[in-house]
Amino acid sequence: MKDKVRRGGGRNQAKTDVITLTGGKDAACVKQEDDTSFPVKIQGAGVEPFELQVHGFWLVQDAVMALLSRPEVCPRSSLSLALAGTTLHPLAHLQSLKGLKPGSILRLVEEPYTAHSARLHLGRVLELLRASGPQDALREGRSPSILETLTNSHAPDSVLTNGKSLKRSSSNTKTEPANQDAAPPEYLLPGSQERPLMALLPNSSHSEVASYVRDMSLSCWNPPPGHRKLQGDFMYITVVTMEGRRCDITSCPKGFYLNRSTEEVFDPRSAQSSPVCHCFTDLLCHISPTFKQTFITLKNRPQLPPEEVMPTPYHTLSWLGPPCASRTHKNTFSRLAVDNLAATQAPDWNEELQAARDLPQGTLEERVLRDKTLLQVNNAFVRAVTQGAETVIDGFVEPVNGNPEDPAFLWGGLFMSQGAASAVFGGERGRRAAQRLELKGVQAYSDLDSGLQGLHTLPTAVVDYRGVRLSAQGLAPGLENSEQDQATPPASRGLLYGVNAGPQESPHRRRLLELLAHAAKAFSLQKNVVIAPKGHQVPLFTSVDAQGLLGADGRFYVLDVFRTFPADANYCLEVQAEGGTDTGVEEETKSSEEEADNISCVKEEGWEQNFHLDSGLAKIFPHSLCRLRPELMQAFIQHKHSQFTQCVREKLEESGGFEEGATACDSRGTDAVRSACKVVGSVSNIIFEMRFNPNIFSPGVSFPESEKASITLQKRLLREAAAFIIRKQIPAFMEDCLQSSEVPMDGVSLKQALHQKGINLRYLGNVIKAISQSEHKECLRHITRLAIGEIVVRSTRRVFNSFLQGVDVPSLSAAVSHFLCCLLVPHFSPMAVGEETKKKSRRRGRGAGAPESTPWSTLTGAELWNLLCQDAVETYNISDSLGSGSNHLVEHYGLQKLSLLREFCLKTGVQLRLRDYLLDNQSKAPIGPDDILNIFPVVKHVNMPMVDASKAYRAAQNSIQKGFLDQAHEHLKEAAYLFGRVYDDLHPEACYCLSLLAKVSYLQGKTAEARSVQLKAVVVSERVLGFDHPNTIQQYTLLAVYMYAGGETALAQKCLLRARLLMLTVHGEDHPYTATLDSCLGLVLTEDQAGQFLKNALRLNASFFGPTDLHIALNQHLLAQWMCTKGDYRCAMTHEKEALSAFTSLFGEDHPQTRCSTEFLRTITQQAVRVERSLRQAGADCTEHAIECLTPTSDTILEQMCLVTGIKKITHSDRLQEFKQRLLERMVAETKEEANKVSKEPVASENGAEKSSDQETGCGKETGDGGSPAEEHSNDNQTDQPAEETSPESPVIVAANAHVEPEEQKPQGEKTETEGVDSAQSDSVATDAMNGEAEVREETNAQNEVKSSTETGSDEVNGEINGALDTTADPSNLKNKEALADVVSKATTGNVTGDKDTEVNGVAENNITANGIAEE
Repeated sequence: MKDKVRRGGGRNQAKTDVITLTGGKDAACVKQEDDTSFPVKIQGAGVEPFELQVHGFWLVQDAVMALLSRPEVCPRSSLSLALAGTTLHPLAHLQSLKGLKPGSILRLVEEPYTAHSARLHLGRVLELLRASGPQDALREGRSPSILETLTNSHAPDSVLTNGKSLKRSSSNTKTEPANQDAAPPEYLLPGSQERPLMALLPNSSHSEVASYVRDMSLSCWNPPPGHRKLQGDFMYITVVTMEGRRCDITSCPKGFYLNRSTEEVFDPRSAQSSPVCHCFTDLLCHISPTFKQTFITLKNRPQLPPEEVMPTPYHTLSWLGPPCASRTHKNTFSRLAVDNLAATQAPDWNEELQAARDLPQGTLEERVLRDKTLLQVNNAFVRAVTQGAETVIDGFVEPVNGNPEDPAFLWGGLFMSQGAASAVFGGERGRRAAQRLELKGVQAYSDLDSGLQGLHTLPTAVVDYRGVRLSAQGLAPGLENSEQDQATPPASRGLLYGVNAGPQESPHRRRLLELLAHAAKAFSLQKNVVIAPKGHQVPLFTSVDAQGLLGADGRFYVLDVFRTFPADANYCLEVQAEGGTDTGVEEETKSSEEEADNISCVKEEGWEQNFHLDSGLAKIFPHSLCRLRPELMQAFIQHKHSQFTQCVREKLEESGGFEEGATACDSRGTDAVRSACKVVGSVSNIIFEMRFNPNIFSPGVSFPESEKASITLQKRLLREAAAFIIRKQIPAFMEDCLQSSEVPMDGVSLKQALHQKGINLRYLGNVIKAISQSEHKECLRHITRLAIGEIVVRSTRRVFNSFLQGVDVPSLSAAVSHFLCCLLVPHFSPMAVGEETKKKSRRRGRGAGAPESTPWSTLTGAELWNLLCQDAVETYNISDSLGSGSNHLVEHYGLQKLSLLREFCLKTGVQLRLRDYLLDNQSKAPIGPDDILNIFPVVKHVNMPMVDASKAYRAAQNSIQKGFLDQAHEHLKEAAYLFGRVYDDLHPEACYCLSLLAKVSYLQGKTAEARSVQLKAVVVSERVLGFDHPNTIQQYTLLAVYMYAGGETALAQKCLLRARLLMLTVHGEDHPYTATLDSCLGLVLTEDQAGQFLKNALRLNASFFGPTDLHIALNQHLLAQWMCTKGDYRCAMTHEKEALSAFTSLFGEDHPQTRCSTEFLRTITQQAVRVERSLRQAGADCTEHAIECLTPTSDTILEQMCLVTGIKKITHSDRLQEFKQRLLERMVAETKEEANKVSKEPVASENGAEKSSDQETGCGKETGDGGSPAEEHSNDNQTDQPAEETSPESPVIVAANAHVEPEEQKPQGEKTETEGVDSAQSDSVATDAMNGEAEVREETNAQNEVKSSTETGSDEVNGEINGALDTTADPSNLKNKEALADVVSKATTGNVTGDKDTEVNGVAENNITANGIAEE
């Protein structure tokens, strides 16, 4: 495992600069130039001399690892470095070596092999010889990268000329990338219903792997006999060269040499004229001339970028496999048995993980090493879980227990089990939910690792394979033999905490309780008391299931955390039965009269009026483990905090005035706080504090009588939180989908968007119901389509899991294909398929396959649909929405069968053969047994965070929000550097960081850098998230913009067409993002195709947005512009009039965009009159000349692409400019009055005041209209930034599309303009990030104005915008009058930047805004 930890540790450390972090200042990281980077010369070991750039902070072994990855050295191994004849110690720092300086010569020294290192060397050789196979990724089920094929100018078949449908239209398609007029294929044109899969995964431009040898395997003379072992023989290898020569090779400490053995005679002596080669390939080159020639070609081939060839940390499933999997299956080197080397010894996964967690974190280098080690350990653990699940479920491992209902397995250091199907939790559904929630609980405790060094969890993963879900964990220390000591007390066995621990007291227990109390504070959980099975009271900081124990390794562990978070009151039996088993003391004394009172006191119990009638909740769920998400808890706490501040304000106003009550020293403020705490349900009556009891509504839990008041309050809070999902979060999700064009495209992105709002997927039925009752039902039809598809796929997966349990292994392919046919073909009958299978089997000389009497073969389409509809009704509470088959979904919701098939394969691990499927054929089975290539395990695992890189990324987002693009660029380079060192860039967070870095670079005018970084972002997205993931579609679109900016119009077209192909496959044409793609295609294409895409974009936007929406206005303008190029000025005038009407409605008549549209309409009108006059005079030449004059330039098209894609955005309001103007006028007047008193030169004072006010407010130089951004830059380093530039046709502001975590998202607010900012000033300027992903509120600018006005004594202006300020006071400070005034009035100017986090209940929450406006 140590080798795995160090592997690849130095590759990405070869950067141009070193990053250091300074703690405690808004997570800002300081980047400094690396003064220790210098070149050295490498010689020796039979390689050509070359130069290597090293860093002083590297260890010697880091330099060796960097050398081993160089093409000049690969595949050599077992090397060390020597300086001046002295071998260097592997753990020595380069900067500590005496005599090492720039230009020094380091010699490679060949070290003797061991038996282990010799096998590792063979593995490196095989890895090199296997590389560059175009279909390798698909054969292994991994998502490939298509970008290289798309952008390679020498590709024989581009992405647009592959597939059956492309061959039919080959006359319209050109393979030369320089041809910008190549027409898109027919299946990519608007309105096409053809969805060819062959075009999704085109052939690679690299040639197939050359044949180096005919065969290579372990010799039949293995293992070496005893007398040869004593002479150093490790193993014997048999090689058959391409010339047909059979050679036996001996592996020894010095290397490899040719022996004299044959198939009949064992003679291990060295052959005559055979050298001893340290590298295996050197010996093969000596033996075989053909191998030498092909190997030289291999070494001289163009090197792919590291992100394309390095293995991804985790397996990203590709639901499509190679088209001819059986014909291409050949593994020449499998009989060397080096692939099974890792399975010889089972590692202790728990010790590996805990040792990595215990690594020091004092410096940045230590934290980077720790994070990388954690990632590598978790990566190896997940790989072992994947292999173990296949081995166990395939039947190669016997269970270690005798329970057939809950078999447990030990394999490779893993404990794997299905878990007991408890009737209390809901049987099979409850068992699967418990395994999933256990993983989420482990993830939650792992995320607290920085603050809880002493609390540990076991390495955990959940894997689904062939319909079975297994939970895999590392072996807990000291617990394997605990069953032998059942007679001993629990404390001696290590159990310190839990309902079964018993009363005990020890220093270890006190320390464990401190750690659990800290975790409970972070999770907003309340300390509670329950009654143990033996009758004594037990105080708990967790759920009743959790156990805390002291392992044999001296570490504290917390187990069984699947009920860490509180219950969802909308799906609890106790909500309807009111007083089941959760209040054991009153269970027998509660009367029916009291139950009736509970129904009448709806508001007091937490339910809103008519909530049950409106929502259809509460209801019984198939399992009893419905828990609230942590995102929902945080949103609910912020909602409650807003209610609290508003309530305090109202109470103070009722008791004599807000200002007087907030600053008085009497009890009015305290009484107001106490009253507000009671109203909002705070667990404390003196401060705002929200805590939740995870044991409320849990079956079988009893509380003592002393907890009655607390239990009543907790029930009320959980009911309010449950109602908060329906009343607030679902409408907020719908609003986000209406306001943004980057809405979910598939089930994965829909799940992510819902989870960001804290909405569980069991509420999909409520989401559909809310949309159907909304006035924006038609605008949200794509969300309804996604929700319906997700319900169908998830219900189908549950039916599929049960279906597979009755299928024997030889029939798996036929059974899966039969199931898919029943799903996709309504009223599917298996009889015709059985006859067809028999015919195919007879033609191939096989039997007729599985008999028709098998249970799985009798399933019909109607039966399957009834089963999944029943599951959907029980789980999602929808009825009569799914119809009688998949055709109903196509007709009523526009759902594609191909999208349904893709989602099903991704969720179940099924891989299909790459071909075009005719899913609408009702008479023939669209999918056959040969189309099912494989079923891969689907693994859910713990994600290891990279703290420092994430901090730098968030700092970049904050800088973007303030308008400091230079600072954002530095932070993003720092974050990308750290992500590269830890993740090797192959991680979703690294992809988001690279994408944002490319966008900021482009906004700074660094087009080449933006293109280079975005290329890497696309590759990472394809390999880590998936070649058809929605994020990959967006990355291709951004890449097209940067390529067009660099003059690569043909490649920009290919990228956009690739994005549209993926969009059609994933969702279909009816989606807002399709309109974005079509607008871009209309700008980069020529002739009539451009008009087709622009008209389709207008049609889509008109159906998703209102007639006066900005998207519609831009589309109308683009259509008018295109029609001018065609000479159709009348239609152009019509469209531009619509655009002008929309701009006027949005911005007013004085807005620059409105004036630009008016000017453009005037130009069109004049041109139309001129053309009409020319036509009357028979002047055809004048008409052609006029058309050319109105053709847009490349810069104009690029600017419009930035607007369409959201890189830049038109300002929505001039309200801030009006406020600034009023502020300037007031400050000028005040300065004038002061100047009149002290001087007789008022004019000079007035001018000085204007200049001073400009600097204080950070306005820079304003334009005359007050509505456009500044035209000059106060920062000399940003003189070329497009961020500040304006165009006469489209005044814009800069925006960056940042991918943020749910807690970092800001609510949408007023859009503001970007102003020129002096980098030395502390005033922050707000920009408006695109599409709701890093929304910046107007409050940032307003805060700066408040600060400026406070300095000049402008109290009136201060009071005018105080309502936009953020509260940053801790609620615990409400004990004194000053803190009370700060929280309630928000009239403080001490912290106006809005960057400081407010801590509520021990959890840092960003920018909690208190409602209300301070009145003077």
